[in-house]
Amino acid sequence: MLWFQSALLPGGWARDVRITVADGRIAAVATDTQPLPGDERHAVAIPGLANVHSHAFQRGMAGLAETRGPEGDNFWTWREVMYRFLDRLTPDDVEAIAGLAYVEMLERGFTRVGEFHYLHHDSVGRPYANVAELAERVAAAAKETGIGLTLLPVFYAHGNFGGAAPTPGQRRFLNDTDGFAKLFEASKRVLAGLDDANIGVAPHSLRAVTPEELSRVISLAPAGPIHIHAAEQTKEVEDCLAATGARPVEWLLDHAKIDGRWCLVHATHMTEDETKRFAASGAVAGLCPITEANLGDGIFPAADFLGQGGAFGLGTDSNVLIDAAGELRGLEYAQRLQRRARNVLAAEPGHSTGRTLFDRALAGGAKAVGLTTAGLRKGASADLISVNLKDTVYGGRAGDALLDSWIFAGGSIDCVWRRGHKLVEDGRHRDREVVRERYLRVITGLLG
Repeated sequence: MLWFQSALLPGGWARDVRITVADGRIAAVATDTQPLPGDERHAVAIPGLANVHSHAFQRGMAGLAETRGPEGDNFWTWREVMYRFLDRLTPDDVEAIAGLAYVEMLERGFTRVGEFHYLHHDSVGRPYANVAELAERVAAAAKETGIGLTLLPVFYAHGNFGGAAPTPGQRRFLNDTDGFAKLFEASKRVLAGLDDANIGVAPHSLRAVTPEELSRVISLAPAGPIHIHAAEQTKEVEDCLAATGARPVEWLLDHAKIDGRWCLVHATHMTEDETKRFAASGAVAGLCPITEANLGDGIFPAADFLGQGGAFGLGTDSNVLIDAAGELRGLEYAQRLQRRARNVLAAEPGHSTGRTLFDRALAGGAKAVGLTTAGLRKGASADLISVNLKDTVYGGRAGDALLDSWIFAGGSIDCVWRRGHKLVEDGRHRDREVVRERYLRVITGLLG
């Protein structure tokens, strides 16, 4: 059992908290209680967060697209670098890179990952004998590291709106709907041996999927989460308008019956009406502030969206830098720069900005990956984090000030439990060295 001097519970901060774990879930939470003999004792507990949007293999190319090209750089030139990198990846490479990404996620505050998995075929675009070979490697990395997995197999068929032909760089992603249905079923079987894993579907984007294909793909997962990239780039919005007469988020709201099962990833470029309708739909915005800044995507209208009751979750997307607190900080700082103000996303006067961000990311993230419960409460998965009070950043602080110091002042994490199992201690994953050495062998071979 676990005992904490204080813990962030659904009703707020509590003192002297004892958490009983059974079969990976929280069986009981007691407050104002003394530890019992044999209890593991720590200072402060907060819930682990869900990472709603990851392309794990891209962790291997972090820092490789930061040299300026001859004609200026943007998302589309970055994408060409990414295509060249993934061309060489073998199944072993994918597993090794995903393993490192998942270790780093656990060390930095994420206890579950929504893997937006679109790398399906071999280097020339042929399906593997096992059509879910690479999904199996992602699942193996999740099992080894202990992170919770929501697998989101991606359907990708076209290079642009109107069913345009794909480019050669997209050959490892492509399926028709019959092939994707087989991949989806095989992916479900892959998850059978993984503790509390679940599955959804991810039509990549409106530029990669026709309306007819979108309907069929969604039907494959009648109860699971549905994730889609939407309105990340202004060119995408312009192309969508030209092809359909509507903007991407507008088109989805009008034609796809968006509800609480959906996660619209990025949704960076919206009108006031789109923002209002999206917030009211019950769907989750999958926000990836570090990647969105790295790629020059733009700034999500968070103040307006959250002010109208919108839900959001955090993602690490390209995994150029993995840090849950950094994603929260980036979200708030972008709003400050845009509005030339401070504490923009705090719920109300006198309320902690860090607490507002954390609470909303916790609830929205859980919803986006298909969890029915979140937080340190009975019945929820025993996924929790202890902050390192030896870190000088936390000196003299308690309650919400701890969250603010973690998010805005670089406070460190001590331990992380997933399903009640301690995976991180003193800030390091228990298998970090094994995973790290394997990753370095792979990445040295790829880049050498």
